[in-house]
Amino acid sequence: MLRAGKFLLIAIILLYGCSPQVEQPKKVGPIVENAMVVSAMEEASAIGVQIMEKGGNAFDAMMATEMALAVCYPFAGNLGGGGFMVYRMADGSIGSLDYREKAPGAADRDMYLDEEGNIIPGLSTQGALASGIPGTVAGVFEAQEKFGKLDPKEILEPVIELAQKGWAVRQRQANSFERLRETFIEVNGPNTFYSKPYPEGTMLKMPILAETLRRISENGRDEFYKGKTAEMLVSHMDSIGGIFTMEDLANYEAVWREPVVFDYNGHRIISMAPPSSGGVTIGQILQMMEPYSVGNMEYHSAEHIQLMVEAERRAYADRNFYLGDPDFVDIPIEQLLDEEYLKARMSSFTPGKATKSEDIAKGEVLYAESMETTHYSIVDAEGNAVSVTTTLNGAYGSKVFIDDLGFFMNNEMDDFSSKAGEPNMFGLIGAEANSIQPGKRMLSSMTPTIVEKEGKLKFVVGTPGGSTIITSVAQVISNVVDFDMGMHEAVESPRFHHQWLPDRVIFEPGAFDSTLIQTMKSNGYLISEEYSRILGYVDAILVLPDGRLEGGADPRGDDSALGF
Repeated sequence: MLRAGKFLLIAIILLYGCSPQVEQPKKVGPIVENAMVVSAMEEASAIGVQIMEKGGNAFDAMMATEMALAVCYPFAGNLGGGGFMVYRMADGSIGSLDYREKAPGAADRDMYLDEEGNIIPGLSTQGALASGIPGTVAGVFEAQEKFGKLDPKEILEPVIELAQKGWAVRQRQANSFERLRETFIEVNGPNTFYSKPYPEGTMLKMPILAETLRRISENGRDEFYKGKTAEMLVSHMDSIGGIFTMEDLANYEAVWREPVVFDYNGHRIISMAPPSSGGVTIGQILQMMEPYSVGNMEYHSAEHIQLMVEAERRAYADRNFYLGDPDFVDIPIEQLLDEEYLKARMSSFTPGKATKSEDIAKGEVLYAESMETTHYSIVDAEGNAVSVTTTLNGAYGSKVFIDDLGFFMNNEMDDFSSKAGEPNMFGLIGAEANSIQPGKRMLSSMTPTIVEKEGKLKFVVGTPGGSTIITSVAQVISNVVDFDMGMHEAVESPRFHHQWLPDRVIFEPGAFDSTLIQTMKSNGYLISEEYSRILGYVDAILVLPDGRLEGGADPRGDDSALGF
């Protein structure tokens, strides 16, 4: 019997072990019929969907989602920060809104330098002088007033209720609060709201923030920029050594801008223009790749990754030199996206061999970020779409928490070039185009993007991730366009990053084959597989061929895709 059993076992192994492997079904994200919100927190997605179920459109849901994130995602959701929005209406018309923060009127280009011209560590990242004039409230009111359907009071009611009743703290949030608790105390004093521990499962209620939101609901955007809230904000910043004035707030305006638009492999890409560097830089990366027929390469082969890394390297060299606030500097966008210029930029590319960043300077054209950001994507039942990225810059921004108002302030001033040639907190090297000037908007990596195919909405995409935002968005676009992935698969796929300087390729830890890594090293690439918090949490929506919507909520975070 033992011998018979042994032969039977061998037969089973031969039968099944040699049979063709059954291909595993692809992972698919949540699919809905009509409308969807994908954001960093389930509570925010749910409120955005609730507003659309009440008859609101994508712009009403934008206001609801953004304000809800300010409540339940203080890591990056905000009243004290800013952002960018790209939209596409159901009729195909497009546009974008810039509500990026601005330098205060008393700011100057050397404000973070000592008497010897050296950067004073921490001054642009923590405390009162790190903040720009916030744009978030102006941005959501501007977009909703122009395109929305509901009364802002109705939109903000569930957000106020969320602040009053609270939300359950996630494990990631609890860990984040605890890790920075001593810093919050250092910056704001021992009695500040976040001086207390908030373990996982805590129902975190924010009654003071609810009061602030109630005033904004009743009095509109001017409450934040000219009313009691503005007075409280300026008073607090002044008391801790800041340079904000009532005039700075009163003068703030969100700005409508023409988006960056380019074609890639049969698709039309619509992305954010400067002072976001995102649209121009993904345009350069993708169009430098396009002549090499990426879709015919083996996915995540050394050939595929090297091509993208070399395109990233060259695009970031241009980003760091040419881009800034278009209201202050001339930016040669058409030339930076010119086909012949991009071919010339790739002329030094050699397959199988790394180009050294020290050999790549900015391209010669002829003319005289945060890692702790958050993104959300919305498509409504009418077919309108918005892609929105908003931020405080670093985690909890400058760490300045205004206890009388209930929110953190940004540390966006670090996104300026404090000194030409010196890296910021993300290692990005700046130049004169992004120097500090009063009233100027600082350069950003935020890349809210919408993609069309054959004149129809195809997908909405964006991510947080500081300097890795651009490369993450470019890779997800390529995943869908070149490799025909679904939205969840495209978002979940491992990512990598290169930004010119420092000259190294960051690979998502443990996600890539060791043989690939060794091949890249042998080709001359410096590789980092250390844990990186800045590879982004992509939130995206794909329109399926039958018109339904597939959500791509990044599993790396607590992100949520909801709809109806």
